[in-house]
Formats: sequence, C-alpha cells, structure tokens
Amino acid sequence: MSITTTTHLNFQGDARAALEFYQSVFGGRTTIASYSDFGMPKEAPGAELVVFGQVESEDGFRVMAYDSPGAPSASLIGSGTTRREHGTTVTEQSCFVAVRGETLAEVEVFWNRLVVGGSVVEQLAASAWSPGFGMVTDRFGVTWVLDVAAAG
Repeated sequence: MSITTTTHLNFQGDARAALEFYQSVFGGRTTIASYSDFGMPKEAPGAELVVFGQVESEDGFRVMAYDSPGAPSASLIGSGTTRREHGTTVTEQSCFVAVRGETLAEVEVFWNRLVVGGSVVEQLAASAWSPGFGMVTDRFGVTWVLDVAAAG
C-alpha cells in the first residue's frame, strides 16, 4: 500500500496567482480549473475563480489550491503572524508547508524564489539539526519551512 499527502491551500481570490507563483518557484505542471469550467454560469460572480488547482513537479513537489466560495478578499491563509522570538518560532497560523531537499544548493534555489515579495521569518542557514534551515512567509501569507536533509 502506498499513500501520498498533498498540501491543499484555501484562498479567497488569489489561488490562480499563488499556483502560478509556486510553479515559477518549484517548476512542474500546473492544472487550474475554474468554477465555470465545472458548470457555473460564466456571468455568475466568482465563476472565474479556482475550484481545482495543482502544481506538480517531476521531483516530488505537489501543492493544491482553490478559492473558497464567497466574496473575494484577503487570503484565508494570511491570517496570523509567524516570528522568531528567544530562539523559538511563535505563530498564530495553524500550519506551515515544509519542503526538504537533499543539498543546500538545491534548497537555496527554492528559497531565493520564495522570498521575493515575502517576509523572512528565519534566514536559511545551517542549524543544529540541518545543513540548511529557514522559514519564510510568502506574498500570499503561506509560511514555508525549507530545510536540507541531515546526512544519515
């Protein structure tokens, strides 16, 4: 038996832009379907919003997203803050998205793309448990934990 876990992000109007951004960061194939693609009248409010979206890359990255029905406003994800305080992570967010790579060079590529327009929580650097660890809240309010697998 085999299972796959995929992070599913819920937005209110920015799912398409977020998916396009994540594809530019991680590469891969983007699939986006709007509510009108699934039968909502094209003239109905919100018909152009994302009912199903996914980015999937050959190297294993996968994230899904959609626009929650209702009036578009700020992202559902962007509520709450995350910061470092006294050597710990203090957050009001319910979850982070974690991405682990095999080398620091590999992770740095993703990091350098994710931080554009975002807010660094903890700079990517060596830590006690990893050759590279960092946290960033991207321009859509999603907090990412990037790290390098420890040699083992």
